[in-house]
Amino acid sequence: MRLTPRCRRVIELAYDEARRVNSDFVGTEHLLLGLLREPEGEAAKALARAGADLDKAGMAVNGGVSVVTESKTNDKLITDEMRGRDLLSIRDLSVAEVWKIFEVAKWLKGRSLPEQVENPILPGKTLAMIFEKPSLRTRVTFETGMYQLGGQAIYIQPSDIGLGTRESIPDAARNFERMVQGIMARVFAHSTVTELAKYANIPVINGLSDLEHPCQALADFLTIYEHKGDPKGLKVAFIGDGNTNTCHSLMLLAAKLGSHFAVGSPEGYEPDSAIHLSAKRDADENGATISVTTDPFEAVKDADVIYTDVWTSMGQEAEREIRMPVFRPYQVNTALVDAAKRDVIVLHCLPAHRGEEITDEVIDGPHSVVFDEAENRLHAQKAVMASVM
Repeated sequence: MRLTPRCRRVIELAYDEARRVNSDFVGTEHLLLGLLREPEGEAAKALARAGADLDKAGMAVNGGVSVVTESKTNDKLITDEMRGRDLLSIRDLSVAEVWKIFEVAKWLKGRSLPEQVENPILPGKTLAMIFEKPSLRTRVTFETGMYQLGGQAIYIQPSDIGLGTRESIPDAARNFERMVQGIMARVFAHSTVTELAKYANIPVINGLSDLEHPCQALADFLTIYEHKGDPKGLKVAFIGDGNTNTCHSLMLLAAKLGSHFAVGSPEGYEPDSAIHLSAKRDADENGATISVTTDPFEAVKDADVIYTDVWTSMGQEAEREIRMPVFRPYQVNTALVDAAKRDVIVLHCLPAHRGEEITDEVIDGPHSVVFDEAENRLHAQKAVMASVM
């Protein structure tokens, strides 16, 4: 059966309720508790309107034993609301869920390694990591993160699977769901992650696609939050190629959190129009603005954050000679940084082509928080895995 993520989650919660009371079957009473534990579902809302209450229902079903899930014992931070969900796009998250991820990430970041090992959050769980594109940070942070959460990660390179050629994506997804508890996919086409999510009844996390890079954006705004406080009302300026996965996810997340977002990019390299429109709708609701200009100095005026990325992404190597002269005026250098606020911070998702999109003086200078940002990939992704797996 092709079940929605929320329906799958309710069934998982029903199984969890049955296991918790050592029942050898899943009955309607367990399904009732599963529905009540998925509070954003239409069924839970209808039950709430009828006067149903999770704790009272749990007491009735379990002979006076209140409903306290295992995950809520972790300082009551890691709850079940997102369990079983996919993260394919920033648009998959509500504002409250973004803040919950930040809260969990900060808590996990503050735990010592011995404490994490002694009190695992995902014991015995396995993450399959599908890589069509190589990466230093994505592989190390997801693999290390799963270890620190008490599980393990399996690295799957392109030759191991031949996704979409040697084996169809639906067949691969159906195999994975029977062997592991989550999938992270770093791929070329966004359709690959959406198809994996369609056919795998386990969480799928977008580690990067041609359209979006949601984990990077979460790490970026976690870094902004650490250095600048609440991002609402701050101005974030993205300088360079606006039609990239990183810019798209940043724009969407800025709009959700009420940050003003300005893109300074050459003509013909503006953000995807559908992404731009979606972000503008959220920005209008949250009192923020989205702007696109060909003038990098206009983009960084009054900016609290300057963000840049490589001019030639992986897979665009053949365009390098065309792109270099077009993007040269968009280099993040001392003059551009000086045009922003005095306390501006500079971000870069890495790897950096020093001397091209950013100078040594900036990336190694006092405004740079680039390596704090790189570390936060670990903490943000751990929070995502702990929440959905």
